[in-house]
Amino acid sequence: MIIVDGLPFSTDTSASPQGRDILAALMEHPALVSASNSFKAIPERRFSVPEESGPEKTPPSKWVYLFQREYAIVDPALVDFVGTDEATTCVGVAIRNPGNGMTSVAHMDSPKIVDIGLSQMLSLLVDHNSDMELDVHLVGGFEDVSPNHGNCNTRSESQEKLAGYSFPLCAKIVETLWNRQEKFHIRTLFILGHNTRRDLEGNAYPIFNGFMVGTSTGSITPASFDRTSRCPDEIVRRIRVSASYEDSSWKGKLRETYDTQTDQFKIAPCCWTLRQLDISLSLQEYSDPEILLMCSTSPSAEAPDFVENMRRQWEYLIEHADWRETFPMKQPRIFERTAEGGWRRQKALIP
Repeated sequence: MIIVDGLPFSTDTSASPQGRDILAALMEHPALVSASNSFKAIPERRFSVPEESGPEKTPPSKWVYLFQREYAIVDPALVDFVGTDEATTCVGVAIRNPGNGMTSVAHMDSPKIVDIGLSQMLSLLVDHNSDMELDVHLVGGFEDVSPNHGNCNTRSESQEKLAGYSFPLCAKIVETLWNRQEKFHIRTLFILGHNTRRDLEGNAYPIFNGFMVGTSTGSITPASFDRTSRCPDEIVRRIRVSASYEDSSWKGKLRETYDTQTDQFKIAPCCWTLRQLDISLSLQEYSDPEILLMCSTSPSAEAPDFVENMRRQWEYLIEHADWRETFPMKQPRIFERTAEGGWRRQKALIP
């Protein structure tokens, strides 16, 4: 069930509207248009660890960062904020229980992971017998024009090209929210046209690629992160996006990354085959512009470090072709928070 501006939301179409109809009506709702305009006016916060460390007398902020296809549920007693970025045709989803502050954030990249993904996000947020309204924020996606991609499988799965990549994902998300029994109060819908700017030649780009949610207040702010704050275990977590396509245990699911009760990152294992090594060796031979065209759903809208990050992943896969070197005994990689606000990996306990 969807709520907007304090009232149950309905469309002018049938009693069982499709996602595209729900989405179209939501995009035109005056309260959500106003919320988008307000969100657009907020300066983007550029986040890095040195900036947040500050004087020694100031306690460091405690944050959780999410990569593509990951999710986390955080407790405001343990985490100050949670966020994600690097979303072009992807959509960041935040769901918060205003009663206890528990906040769930996911970086969704395909309609195929929405159904199970939302169930994962809601698993610790609310008692299923509760009538609590959950606050929802959607940020990301834009009016993209789907290019002619090659066979690189390091980003979202292919969708109908004429519809682009952002629209089918957004439509699936709102349709799933509509059909679920929980009450979802949509506060922010900064997606598609609301999140699109155009240059003088008419090319479309997202206005914002990320956000952060303050867990104590529920406030949402446009945000971008750098390599120092996209942690811990950056490369391995990036690799899971592509490598896990060959791991059937992750089909249709968001990647488990963070343990809510212990405030630890537990990077759930995934396996990859020697095919990933062959792909990595092959792709390393291409030029940067060719890699951008083959491996991105929105080549003109990617960050400057997109290709560099892809090459870093391939270098890791070439060096660690056997996934068991990364996940011995298929155990998760566990990181605990340090007093300085960073992360320290625990030594693996191999039986």
